Amino acid sequence: MSQSQKDRPWLFRTYAGHSTAKASNALYRANLAKGQTGLSVAFDLPTQTGYDSDHRLARGEVGKVGVPVCHLGDMRALFDEIPLEQMNTSMTINATAPWLLSLYIAVAEEQGADVSQLQGTVQNDIIKEYLSRGTYICPPKPSLRMITDVAAYTREHLPKWNPMNVCSYHLQEAGATPEEELAFALATATAVLDDLKNKVPAEHFPAMVGRISFFVNAGIRFVTEMCKMRAFVELWDEICQERYGVEDPKTRRFRYGVQVNSLGLTEQQPENNVYRILIEMLAVTLSKNARARAVQLPAWNEALGLPRPWDQQWSLRMQQIMAYETDLLEYDDLFDNNPAVDRKVAELKAGAREELATIDGMGGAVQAIEYMKGRLVESNARRIGNIEGGETTVVGVNKWQQGEPSPLTSGEDSIMTVDPAVEQEQIARLNEWKAGRDAEAVTKALADLSAAARNGSNIMVPSIAAAKAGVTTGEWAEAIRQTFGQYRAPTGVSKNPSNQTEGLEDIRDLVANVSAKLGRPLKFIVGKPGLDGHSNGAEQIAARARDCGMDITYEGIRLTPDEIVEAAQRDNAHVIGLSILSGSHLPLIAEVLQKLKDENLTHIQVIAGGIIPEDDARKLREMGVAQVYTPKDFELNRIMKDIALLVEPKEIAAE
Repeated sequence: MSQSQKDRPWLFRTYAGHSTAKASNALYRANLAKGQTGLSVAFDLPTQTGYDSDHRLARGEVGKVGVPVCHLGDMRALFDEIPLEQMNTSMTINATAPWLLSLYIAVAEEQGADVSQLQGTVQNDIIKEYLSRGTYICPPKPSLRMITDVAAYTREHLPKWNPMNVCSYHLQEAGATPEEELAFALATATAVLDDLKNKVPAEHFPAMVGRISFFVNAGIRFVTEMCKMRAFVELWDEICQERYGVEDPKTRRFRYGVQVNSLGLTEQQPENNVYRILIEMLAVTLSKNARARAVQLPAWNEALGLPRPWDQQWSLRMQQIMAYETDLLEYDDLFDNNPAVDRKVAELKAGAREELATIDGMGGAVQAIEYMKGRLVESNARRIGNIEGGETTVVGVNKWQQGEPSPLTSGEDSIMTVDPAVEQEQIARLNEWKAGRDAEAVTKALADLSAAARNGSNIMVPSIAAAKAGVTTGEWAEAIRQTFGQYRAPTGVSKNPSNQTEGLEDIRDLVANVSAKLGRPLKFIVGKPGLDGHSNGAEQIAARARDCGMDITYEGIRLTPDEIVEAAQRDNAHVIGLSILSGSHLPLIAEVLQKLKDENLTHIQVIAGGIIPEDDARKLREMGVAQVYTPKDFELNRIMKDIALLVEPKEIAAE
């Protein structure tokens, strides 16, 4: 078959951004030169949650999991020498999506681009942030309003732009079953479209339905995942036709990008992750009728830390080999009329419809946030329990653990790290930016933004004006917070023990014995300091501790060290568990330990968990952290026993 007869390949992307806008720009241009065909921007946690790099909550987080963008100058540097009119850019941004899109538009205009020709996506899915990722700012209703403001604005001014990527990716990372991933994502899409109907002319609404895109996850059970994608295609077509009356089949097409599963990447024997990533990619490329429009693959070593450019190149080459060396793009769908596939797709659709009916009965996705969060925590508990119990095999983790040391992980440069000096350099640039702008123009722009937020007019217009006036990310978000208020999402961790306590008898007896000797229940506080919103691990630790008989306090994400220490003092804690996955463990845990010392609470044991390199784990232990856990410590029951033994009175330990 000639090259002209082949299907066009999907967009090749690499999710990337770190340290500074200048460093990330160099990485983007290098990846484009290697054959990448689209950009996927990762922003750091302060940018995602609406804080400038100099905010106290940003301490230790600047440039760690993405690029810091505080103002128009940062966005300008990020896309220097990259012509935005010719680019397809995906920006993984949610709560601050209106703001980052405004900065992007302002830079495009500076480049002389025709804004109406801009192509790309803002994720802009705040509902999944309440469920799984945690980078929300405001309560659900005003957040939904800002999502549809972006959509309405793009309809008029950026007709080629996807105003929302309904993101089921993090739902699966939080433990969602395929049926839950289908249902929760589709419920989010309908919540947005139901609100958007009131903001665009009726004749333009079908086209806006066609501009909603999805961002999904593909796990290791690739046959099930492929069937899930076919179910997504069929259910979305059904919803578009029956709920919204969309007649054009092209407009009803399920358009999605994918990053394959990062949750399943293992710290143990990490070279095995290369095979996992390839197999997971098959789920979203093999079936032509359900093929992804864009694919980004994690690097093999992302369970260990920040990937190097070479690691990202390896993942890009995997895509290119699949698209250009194999004959995959030469054939019609390989699975049409396959009875096994048809049965599985029907089963998944039935389960998803059942969940959708439950959510609709509650009034839709916004009203069902607490229900969906609880379901995810329960499903994730089952997933982890199956790995612990051996029902689910993970090679190198709970089976065939013995192996040769990996030469890929040796050497000082095996993992990329962010220079701690980056934070102060970024703050210096921020101060310089503020000193050089027109203060009067900034004040007026922020007043106009606040007025629009109050009166219900589209938030994009004053946001773009604010971007051009030199307003910062933190200032934009603070104006939004002042108008709409802040929000703390449900944790999904009930105070009541679950009924899934099989196999916990010995640990429950140990905890009861320790508690009796202490004269009260063993008190365990689970805290997430900093801006990291990946709460899955903290939720599972809290839930398992509860089921083992401990008295737990878990108040959710984004706590300050002061708040954690105050809770420890108030609740008379025996143990504090700190969960940090953003790489900011050293400064944040050091601050908690210092505050405990200041309050004469050094008798409280501190444990830590996260993606923590061994050198950092050693430093934490030297600081006084009693235990350090990483993803390789998958046996939660062992952690529970460790906690009980940490506070076990000496007379018990001597028995």
